[in-house]
Amino acid sequence: QVQLVESGGGLVQAGGSLRLSCAASGRPFITYGMGWFRQAPGKEREFVAAISWRGGSTYYVDSVKGRFTISRDNAKKMVFLQMNSLKPEDTAVYYCAAGSFGVDPTKYAYWGQGTQVTVSS
Repeated sequence: QVQLVESGGGLVQAGGSLRLSCAASGRPFITYGMGWFRQAPGKEREFVAAISWRGGSTYYVDSVKGRFTISRDNAKKMVFLQMNSLKPEDTAVYYCAAGSFGVDPTKYAYWGQGTQVTVSS
């Protein structure tokens, strides 16, 4: 069992930056691929970024490439999402997930409670 807690969300103006953090506890964190997903009101949950268990491979949805960076610190059991040049369309609840490396949310076994990101225009 893995427990995930996100933090770092908030309100920011368009063009600004936020850094989301995800703290993991429980089973060996290092064995899991990690991902970030987001869900805007009235929309389905969307893949944002993923990182392999060693951190050597990353993958992003096209809409955030060049603006967002996913990283992890296995010693501290943390995953991060650095978000730069934020746009109003990035507004959503952002979720951290553990268990896989890919875009399919059904492949992730563990989820955090989410953190709200709001980007004003």
